Amino acid sequence: MSTHWTLGCDAADPHRIAAFWALALGYVAEPGYDDPDGASIIDPDGVAPAIGFLRVPEGKTAKNRMHIDVRPAGEPPWDMAERERLIRAKTAELVAAGATLVREEFYGDDFGHIVMLDPEGNEFCVA
Repeated sequence: MSTHWTLGCDAADPHRIAAFWALALGYVAEPGYDDPDGASIIDPDGVAPAIGFLRVPEGKTAKNRMHIDVRPAGEPPWDMAERERLIRAKTAELVAAGATLVREEFYGDDFGHIVMLDPEGNEFCVA
């Protein structure tokens, strides 16, 4: 049996970054969590782990050691053209929500994933 866990994240503006990640992952604000210096989002189906964001005074200073991969095409096997279309659509949605596109990666001749920064500069991939 696995252990339940929550991903904890530092943030300059916990409510803004929680709203961004809720949009990115299809999560919702955790009911009853009301803290001006923190925010928490949960999987509305109760399957995936919660993600908490706490205000910290210092800014981000280095590359993430871990990051989230957003996978809009789900699990393989994939129709590669449809997978690319879904990745590009999700990327556009996240750019509109404040993310920055960094670069596109390819696996040989196949489209691979897109590296992005969330609104606070944390790296993640849309794969």
